[in-house]
Formats: sequence, structure tokens, C-alpha cells
Amino acid sequence: MIQLEGDYLEGGGQLVRNALALSTITGKPFEVNNIRKGRKVPGLKAQHIHCVEALKKLCNAKAEGVEPGSTWLRFEPGKIEPKTVSVDIGTAGSVSLLLQSLLLPAMLAGGKVRLKIRGGTAGKWAMPFDFFNEVFVPQLRRYADIDCKLVRRGYYPKGGGEIDLKIKGKYTFEDLASAPKIDLVKQGYLMQIKGASHASADLEKAQVAERQAGAAKQVLSKLNVPAQIATTYSETLSTGSEITLWAVFSLQEDDVDVSNPIRLGADALGEPGKRAELVGEEAAKKLLSEIESGVAVDSHLADNLILFIAVFGGQLKTSEITDHTKTGVYVVEKFLGKCLDIDEKNKIIRKI
Repeated sequence: MIQLEGDYLEGGGQLVRNALALSTITGKPFEVNNIRKGRKVPGLKAQHIHCVEALKKLCNAKAEGVEPGSTWLRFEPGKIEPKTVSVDIGTAGSVSLLLQSLLLPAMLAGGKVRLKIRGGTAGKWAMPFDFFNEVFVPQLRRYADIDCKLVRRGYYPKGGGEIDLKIKGKYTFEDLASAPKIDLVKQGYLMQIKGASHASADLEKAQVAERQAGAAKQVLSKLNVPAQIATTYSETLSTGSEITLWAVFSLQEDDVDVSNPIRLGADALGEPGKRAELVGEEAAKKLLSEIESGVAVDSHLADNLILFIAVFGGQLKTSEITDHTKTGVYVVEKFLGKCLDIDEKNKIIRKI
């Protein structure tokens, strides 16, 4: 039984989500104590509980301590079975955070998996849908055929967003040695900027999505590359807005290599009383900072790629090695042994 300390470094829910994913694909059970101990409201939240419940369906797992506020969890995985799993978080709990537990097991299931998830598609401290779909998922297509459809957006506090994700892995846990390695160290040439600026339908008259996009374009104009930011409005349960931007690079000056995507992302969330222009500027300035760092992986993407570097192999260079990232390495090495090297000076993480 693997033992984990839930208050290690960053001490957040990502530790639990990563442990659930690794436990499921390795078949190794675990216990974790002091879950989210340093948080204002410690213990498991709704989205963590739904991670466990979804994996119960996907791999017939057994679990104890699965209740709101629990600071202890015991999880025993079964065999992963390709199937359709539906999850309704019931709040604006992040869809993308839930997927941190489900993606790897779904990709290594040995068949088609369909995940239908309801919850929040944009929120604080979580990867928004467009970042997930346009920055993260392109990296995973090395290992699986992935079709991700946004059915409905969901903002805080009511959520109600929905995605439909179809995954068919190209490899199993037994044949990982034949899988391609991630190699994201060189940034290459900046080819274009793309983005998605969106808001709830009740903000359309105020042109919130357009104002977010316009402000972002103005900040990014200094880059002298094409910039396309789509603007949309949706009928949603709660009022909200968000903008995600991503920079597309290539190691070849004349064309983008789709087999080795290099994308840096950034986002900003609208809030009551916060001018739309400030939201757009915030996201653009974050993206500029990532671009100017000269790396191939932004700090948020790095957090999410740790499991995939550990399982499939490879290396990445990021703008910042965060406590989130170090926590991810801690969990990986509990399940897979010493397999990752962190070069703090050059901000490179590689499988050894």
C-alpha cells in the first residue's frame, strides 16, 4: 500500500488527482492523509469525490473516505475497461481538473472510452476548456485519438457546462517502450497567435467578448505575427466571461510540425466589476511573459505534462518549476520509483 502525505509542498487537490491516475494505470493501491490540509476548507471537495466515483465506474475500484471534507482517502483500483462514463459534478467544479484523474487511464484502457462531464468550463485555479483543448490535448494526440466537443459552457457559481470527450489510446501500459517521447525544449519560431474570447449571452450587448479580444490583440501587436481571436456568446446558467490565448511555434521557419506541437498558453477570467479590457490585457501580458522566457512549455502546461513525461518518456523546458510541478514529481516517484530529473537551473524536467 503506497502512503502519501497530502500536505506535501503545494498540498492541494492535484496530489490526489495525480495519485488516482497513477494508481489506476499501475494497479497499485494507495492511502493519502492530510488532504488539502493547508487550505481554508481542508479535505476533499466535490470534484475530488467525482474523480473517485468516475474511476469506480471505469476500473471497478474500491475506495474509503470518499466524502466532503475527508482528509483521508484509501483507493484500490481494479482493471480498466473501455466504456462510457458520465459525470455530473453538480457545481462549477472544474471539468479539466476532473480529467487529471481520468485522461491517463482512458488513454491506456485498450479500447474506446467516452467521458461525458458536466461542471465548470472556466474558473479560478483551473485550466479553462480552451486551454485544455488547444494547448494540452495536442500534446496527447501522440498517444491517443482524441475528439473533444464543447457542448455547453459553464461559469461560476452554477456551472452547468458540458463536454463530450472520446478517447482511443494507441498504446497499452505493456507496450509503452514503443511510444514516441515528448521533446519540448526548444521554442522555435513564433508562427501565429490564436485565441478564444467568450462570455454569457447576457453580456453580448456590452460586447464583452469583443472588448477582451481587442485589448489582447493590442498588447500582442508588438509581436508582428497574425493574431486570430474568436469571439462567442452562450446561453449559460451563470453570468461570466473568459479569454484563452495560445502562441503557436514551429522548429521549422516555414511550416508548423503538427506531430510535435509547440504551444504556449495563457488565460484570464472575467469577474464582477472588472473591465473586459483588463481581462484581455491580463491574458495577453501573461502570454507575452511566457513567450519572452524562450521556453517551449508554459508553467501550467508543465504541471499537467509531468505524468505523461513519467509514463511515456521525454523532456520539457518550462518557464517556472512550480510547487505544483514538484508535487507531481513526488507522486510519480511514489508509484514509478525515481524516474524524473529536475534541472532547476535550466528549468528542464526529463525522464531518466
